[in-house]
Amino acid sequence: MADELRAFFDRRVITSIGDEVAAADGRFDRDAFVARALRGLGPLSLTERGAHIGEALFETLDRPFPDVVPVLITSLRAPHASSESFGMEPFRYLPHVSLVARHGLEHFEPSMVALVELTKRFTSEFAIRPFLERYPDATYARLVAWSSDPDVHVRRLVSEGTRPRLPWASRLPAFVRDPSPVIALLDRLVDDPERYVQRSVANNLNDIAKDHPALAVEVAQRWSEGNGAGRAYVVRHGLRSLVKQGHPGALALLGAGGAPEVEVTRLGRGAMRATLGETFSFEVAVRSTGAEAQSLIVDFAVHFVKANGTTRPKVFKLRRVELPPGGAVELTGRVRFEPMSTRVVYAGAHPLELKVNGVGYPLGTIDVRDPGARPRR
Repeated sequence: MADELRAFFDRRVITSIGDEVAAADGRFDRDAFVARALRGLGPLSLTERGAHIGEALFETLDRPFPDVVPVLITSLRAPHASSESFGMEPFRYLPHVSLVARHGLEHFEPSMVALVELTKRFTSEFAIRPFLERYPDATYARLVAWSSDPDVHVRRLVSEGTRPRLPWASRLPAFVRDPSPVIALLDRLVDDPERYVQRSVANNLNDIAKDHPALAVEVAQRWSEGNGAGRAYVVRHGLRSLVKQGHPGALALLGAGGAPEVEVTRLGRGAMRATLGETFSFEVAVRSTGAEAQSLIVDFAVHFVKANGTTRPKVFKLRRVELPPGGAVELTGRVRFEPMSTRVVYAGAHPLELKVNGVGYPLGTIDVRDPGARPRR
């Protein structure tokens, strides 16, 4: 995905951005901007390209930042009409938010105006973070106000921009140490009617759980006692990492506490082999051996081989099941052994295990082979 987005910033998109800015400001030299933006673009990563194009935009506008903001805003297309299914086109505004993050830090109010308008069309979750560090009180006060904004994208900026461990972004050390200010914002958003915001609230809680698991469970418990229609989803999604780790408090809150009393059997006698680029499927039976009904959260873990030959587990969600005494269920799991933007896949022995309420049950080892490797003798 990252490579696809990186390739998105080509001459066509850069020229289109130049056309839009030129339409907003007759003094803007579109051709000079395109030439500057394309110069040195080739080897840059996605975020580097965004910053590079943003710098070319700022240099070509050639005026103080407060005078840049009205031009940028005028050049923007219409805001998103919905909160889902954006596609890749909104990434055209990555250079704009990069420009604000870099050149707007000395100009708080114009930057806030720009970030609100940009987040309605892309997202300002990355650009708001430098302002949280430079102006913690003023930026936090603005986030409180935005938490009740009528625009769903502005409300989501509050929860997404304050995630302590936001992917592709620098961490917020103050919120990693003490997430209580973030939790106060999430309390204002947990009952948001839009799933787009609910998902962001849950992702923020999941971030908090990585550093403060007991606190995250405590917050989830408090939210569970409320009547909001989306709270069950937020709690379940927000505790997902703790559930994968078998955290007792998280499992108990979701009704799956206690050690499981089950027997796990891998079905089928075929060899556990796969080739890089393929999807491996397996079937497993889980049978209750307990005297009472059990609520079980069933996941599976693949211990992926790393470049140095060691392995690291990655847990995948499977299913939640309710088993009566002696009851059984058959489940199917699939794992893709193909390169992804977040993971490089190597050939080798990949141990596979089922996770039932966090307890591991080994299922064997998947022998993943490289189709380009020489045959073994």
